[in-house]
Amino acid sequence: MQTLNLLESQSYEYNAFKLFDTGNKENTHRKLALMEQLQCTLELDKILNIFAMEASKYTSFSGLYFTQGDVRTSIRGSKQGNAERQFELKINNEFLGTLTYAINSPISLTNYKILDDLHQYIVHPINNAIQYKSAMSLAMQDGLTGLGNRRYFDKQLKRAMHHANRHKRQVGLVVADLNKFKLINDTYGHHVGDEILKGFANALELSVRDSDSVFRFGGDEFVIIVEEASKESLHVIESRIQSAINASALLTKYHVECSLGCTFMNRIDNEKSFFERADQALYQQKINQPLALSIV
Repeated sequence: MQTLNLLESQSYEYNAFKLFDTGNKENTHRKLALMEQLQCTLELDKILNIFAMEASKYTSFSGLYFTQGDVRTSIRGSKQGNAERQFELKINNEFLGTLTYAINSPISLTNYKILDDLHQYIVHPINNAIQYKSAMSLAMQDGLTGLGNRRYFDKQLKRAMHHANRHKRQVGLVVADLNKFKLINDTYGHHVGDEILKGFANALELSVRDSDSVFRFGGDEFVIIVEEASKESLHVIESRIQSAINASALLTKYHVECSLGCTFMNRIDNEKSFFERADQALYQQKINQPLALSIV
């Protein structure tokens, strides 16, 4: 692996003006324009695409990739090249991530040094984008269970409905809540109640497919968005939820039971009408026959 330490000195202080101290007005103008473009977005893929336009002037590559742990992105149309050249990006000697070029021909020493200079323009925009993505992820996550929260549910429901309408597919909603949860809280305390909520959230996650999404809507109410849905798939989810509850030592210890309500999207639905119909199905199930799935 070829690595490039962008900032070698521990005492380095970032100064944008140092990057343009070249004495060449044309180069300075071009670099200023690049920096301005890179600072106009907090989306990592867009940053990489903007940067690739400049980098492509100095080396031939068929793909450009950035990775940092679970964070992975690439430029549009990236594909495998004849070889790869990897660079470790660092800020103040702290590892930021790996930038990989899928190259079609060797990089000349002159152009290698130019890329060395160009990488200084991308490290801070990339870092800002990663920090922003992390903050947004936390804002969309329920702090107790780790599931998506109400805000994220609203966003994902809109996306799922749009996708279903566009591709003429079926999407379903399963709304679930715990029976007599207030009694459990009052009897054993909120710390036990919190553990039960986390245990039930885990049971729901174990019961769905990778294409489905689970959210904590609020309190002891949870929602599952079921894409590519059918009555059969919903009944399978119901059966798995019951099995997961029975398999949980914590949930069986406190005799946890749940009620489920479900509906399918109508073509005239908006997000509000879709959810309200599923919630009404849940209400009907709670007063009639707990633990059996009600579909309306």
